[in-house]
Amino acid sequence: MTLKHYSPLFLAILILISCDQKQQKQENSSAEKSEETTKDTIVFKSEPLVKDQYTADPSAHVFEGKIFIYPSHDWDSGKPEMDDGNHFNMKDYYVFSMESPTSEVVNHGKVLDVEDVAWAKRQMWAPDAAEKDGEYFFFFPAKDKDDIFRIGVAKSDKPEGPFTPEKEPIEGSFSIDPAVYKDTDGEYYMYFGGIWGGQLQRWLTGEFEDEDNYPADDEPAVAPKVAKMSDDLLSFAEEPRDIEILDENGGLITTGDNERRFFEAAWVHKYKDKYYFSYSTGDTHNIAYAIGDSPYGPFTYQGVVLEPVLGWTNHHSIVEFDGKWYIFFHDSSLSEGKTFLRSMKMMELEYDEDGKIKTLQSFTEAD
Repeated sequence: MTLKHYSPLFLAILILISCDQKQQKQENSSAEKSEETTKDTIVFKSEPLVKDQYTADPSAHVFEGKIFIYPSHDWDSGKPEMDDGNHFNMKDYYVFSMESPTSEVVNHGKVLDVEDVAWAKRQMWAPDAAEKDGEYFFFFPAKDKDDIFRIGVAKSDKPEGPFTPEKEPIEGSFSIDPAVYKDTDGEYYMYFGGIWGGQLQRWLTGEFEDEDNYPADDEPAVAPKVAKMSDDLLSFAEEPRDIEILDENGGLITTGDNERRFFEAAWVHKYKDKYYFSYSTGDTHNIAYAIGDSPYGPFTYQGVVLEPVLGWTNHHSIVEFDGKWYIFFHDSSLSEGKTFLRSMKMMELEYDEDGKIKTLQSFTEAD
């Protein structure tokens, strides 16, 4: 049968399909060309710390005189890339250590699997760790049986694990990206939260809602959370509080201020008696920071620690070792741009005489 035997409507549909397929081929070709251009034109300032598997969201700490790194473990689970982040479908955790910032990275193997955690269903995202009285605590987010993110805790007598999880998540916990900071007075605080796939925007009423709820662009942005931990580090000692991030005029950073408002990846460190609250701005891909006088804040925005990296996400930790400061982060250089297959890296961090962090770039454009 020739084309003249088809109805005009069917011919129109055929033409639309053909045009769509042609456009898709052009887009795929452009993407391939863009990837080749990226590989040819970018000069990275550091190499992946681990090259035999994909590691993301590295939380670094100094335990027993070594640097221990607690990342998430990326892998290709076959999930399609979606806005809710379901393709970041991590299922287990590995621990790594370094004798010094220039030494070989040691892989201590798998320390926790989603199948080990009675309450968890999937998506073991960015973790953290802490030490108290010779015991080591591993904090991790995962979706429960109802697909709601909770934060769990597991214990070990060694910083490298393996870790034994508690039977239930931390009571009252929600969202993602736990980061536990030990203050100089011995108190411990958990910072957490992440919007979009991290579900923080669904807890604005204090209860989980099935639909996203974001404030208007001119209203204060969704706030990250902080809670002091109990003495045994297995629960919150108080109701989580909002963290206020302020602009230079003392006003709350607004939803529409994408360059400065919180998205995910909270981290706290202390420098010269000031608390530095750093975080990812998400869809603008900065690691930004703000400074305050209390672990609860408020924190006043100061600037950018790390500019966008190759890959969609930006997630970090900051640690001091032998009098020098380092930022651990990830990018997609090893997977040549695949956003869900990331690799952890590190760079030295510097402050100016006023305590401002000098902005870092993870790569430069080749000449």
